[in-house]
Amino acid sequence: MAEDKKNQDVQDENLEVQPVAGMATSSQPAPSEQQENPEKFLEEFNWHNYEEGIDPIDDEKLEEFEKLVAENFVDTLNDEVVTGKVINITDRDAIIDINAKSEGVISLNEFRYNPDLKVGDDVEVLIDVREDSTGQLILSHRKARVIQAWDRVNKAHDESLIVNGFVKCRTKGGMIVDVFGIEAFLPGSQIDVKPIRDYDAYVGKTMEFKVVKINHEFKNVVVSHKALIEADIEEQKKEIIGQLEKGQVLEGTVKNITSYGVFVDLGGVDGLVHITDLSWSRINHPNEIVELDQKLNVVILDFDEAKTRIQLGLKQLSKHPWEALDENLKVGDKVKGKVVVIADYGAFIEVADGVEGLIHVSEMSWSTHLRSAQDFVNVGDEVEAQILTLDREDRKMSLGIKQLTPDPWTDITTKYPVGSKHKGIVRNFTNFGVFVELEEGIDGLIYISDLSWTKKIKHPSEFTNVGDELEVVVLELDVDGRKLSLGHKQVEDNPWDKYETEFAVGTKHTAEIAEIVDKGATIDFNEDITAFVPTRHLEKEDGNKLTKGESAEFQIIEFNKEFKRVVASHMAIHKEEEQQIVKQAAKKAAASQSKDKTTIGDVNADLQALKDKMEGK
Repeated sequence: MAEDKKNQDVQDENLEVQPVAGMATSSQPAPSEQQENPEKFLEEFNWHNYEEGIDPIDDEKLEEFEKLVAENFVDTLNDEVVTGKVINITDRDAIIDINAKSEGVISLNEFRYNPDLKVGDDVEVLIDVREDSTGQLILSHRKARVIQAWDRVNKAHDESLIVNGFVKCRTKGGMIVDVFGIEAFLPGSQIDVKPIRDYDAYVGKTMEFKVVKINHEFKNVVVSHKALIEADIEEQKKEIIGQLEKGQVLEGTVKNITSYGVFVDLGGVDGLVHITDLSWSRINHPNEIVELDQKLNVVILDFDEAKTRIQLGLKQLSKHPWEALDENLKVGDKVKGKVVVIADYGAFIEVADGVEGLIHVSEMSWSTHLRSAQDFVNVGDEVEAQILTLDREDRKMSLGIKQLTPDPWTDITTKYPVGSKHKGIVRNFTNFGVFVELEEGIDGLIYISDLSWTKKIKHPSEFTNVGDELEVVVLELDVDGRKLSLGHKQVEDNPWDKYETEFAVGTKHTAEIAEIVDKGATIDFNEDITAFVPTRHLEKEDGNKLTKGESAEFQIIEFNKEFKRVVASHMAIHKEEEQQIVKQAAKKAAASQSKDKTTIGDVNADLQALKDKMEGK
């Protein structure tokens, strides 16, 4: 534009003396010269004179001019990145020539990353506004860089190219890396093949990366430095594994510690020492044995060339503890040890480093009623036990605690003879009875039928609770089977022996109806005896039936002591009176025949009175 203004001033001063290029005068170059040097022609063409009509051009020349413009000027309608040349720099802008009809302007803010920008530099630009309000072409260097950056990032991803990136800062889960001007995410797991403890050490460094993932929708880029070194490491692994042999001892460095084992760097390849292969003794966590960066010798137990996995061992470098166990140790000897593991079935005792014995729960107490091992010992307890079995070949040992105390069944017949009374603690329930502990190691069973003389019990929990003290009588004693049969109801006399006489069949008792039930009613004679009255036996003299809460006299018609069953009847009371009246009438009739004192009419009168009574008259 500056050159156009200069040309315009010259034209104003001597318009006729200085005809412009492109006019049909004798001084203009021939058309052949325009075709030979179109760039010079276009550069010297005076746009202002043409637009103002000062320099008229015939149609043929105009068509040729438009053709040259189309061939040599940039099409400003395309959103493509083009290269321009810096032709001037002001305080705020850079003037860029992109070979268009006019120069473009870019704010210097877009070149803050390049403080050394100077005239003559080539820069990539994108046409932002083809023409603003002043007719100026507005370009963008920043947008061009973004487009180019994404093109380069996509190419790096598609072709697996290595790119350089600047680690800007640390963020949650990793780092922010500048790649081609785009902020990419570097996950912490992709920084290196080994765990990184200090992320800040990488901030401000320029490193090589591979673009591993692009999310075009959210404009996210993920890079990895680890991917670059993994390929080299895999080759190293194959080379190292190809030289390995089982049983070979190597020196390594503890690289990582997990709850299940330790990863050891063998010099380019990692191997795993499982927690069970760290020590002959039981440990809760590998950090009890090793620490990070510790150097140690390990033995190769196994390896997989295809998967490049190496299984290592540390404890195998020392003699097995069972081989170092005292040769004089035998069954029956007493040993001391620490409880290391507790299970429902028993506890494991470490009697020497790496040598364990099992105390089964049945060997913890003389009681035949088994409980949990936690009722006797806790992890960490120091205990003394007796060796019950010892198998050095299979490396197994069983121990017992109860053997250190006298067997309570030794003099059982003296302490607990049949018929003797004792007190015990309820330890457990079953559907058929209650287990009662008389002393440690002496348990007895009370069958549900031996809990009460009078109560009908469906489950022992209806009668007693675990932990209650009960008075019992020894009913049976099996020394060989180590079994005691106990009874609780036998502590007292059977009240049904007395009830058998008191509530004999035919006896009469007064009570009230307690409940109306199916097919009859119940009445309570006392706290032990509840009698049943069938429906037809509820009938009163007037033909109605007894109701709940109504008091009446009842006669016992059935008594079963074994099944504790009592049946009563109210009807039997007034039926018996009727029978007595009939008997009396019969006696009178017989007497009249023998003594001739009573007439048949008298007998009929008595029978009529009985009939009237039955009918309620």
